Amino acid sequence: MHHEGFGFHADAVAPGILSLLGPVLERDGVVLELGCGSGLLTRYLVDAGHRVIATDASPAMLDLARRTVPGASEIRELVLPDDPLPACDAVVAVGHPLNYLPSEDALFRALVAACGALRPGGVIAVDLEDLAWGRAWIEQPPSGWLAEGWALVMTRELPSPNRFVRTMAIFSRNADGETWRRDDERHENVLIDTALVPPLLAEHGVEAEIRASFGSEQLPPGLVAVVGRKVG
Repeated sequence: MHHEGFGFHADAVAPGILSLLGPVLERDGVVLELGCGSGLLTRYLVDAGHRVIATDASPAMLDLARRTVPGASEIRELVLPDDPLPACDAVVAVGHPLNYLPSEDALFRALVAACGALRPGGVIAVDLEDLAWGRAWIEQPPSGWLAEGWALVMTRELPSPNRFVRTMAIFSRNADGETWRRDDERHENVLIDTALVPPLLAEHGVEAEIRASFGSEQLPPGLVAVVGRKVG
């Protein structure tokens, strides 16, 4: 359901990401993708000719990614912020996977690790949920999706200014075609003051800036693009 229902974000950001990674492709560099999920952005990267190491903390998502993008150079489990990152020429992460880490400290440590993995001249392009995300979305009413074989209803909470929670009730049709199963998911994100990110990355050799988008796409309110380059 996540693979089928949330691919719109990868579709929107892919052109901007690919443009930013143009120099990496020219030198046949390695792209490290963090939080690849089911491989929706990975597919764009591989189709464009990139060598991609796609990573995620979820074995189930990695199984989907292997079916979605069999041409990836490598698809492996990687749990941030403590697992070592392979050396690379670009780090990408979209769909705000770093905000799923348990704390601001863990998120910042993951960003520092990404800086350390980048070779000189390497590119970083990640999206992050700012504190403004919570303010923008908490007033929104419950929302839902309906597709062939499944449906989803989502509610939102803001238990603190830097903690955003989405609760999803997911209904999927059973094999008999008549009855439905309900599964509940809780998605908890840590929100950060993204203005702190460029100075942090600068301490570790990466010149970065906060942007409203990676290219010409329009990101949701409170979601920002962090784009930078390793000095040297």
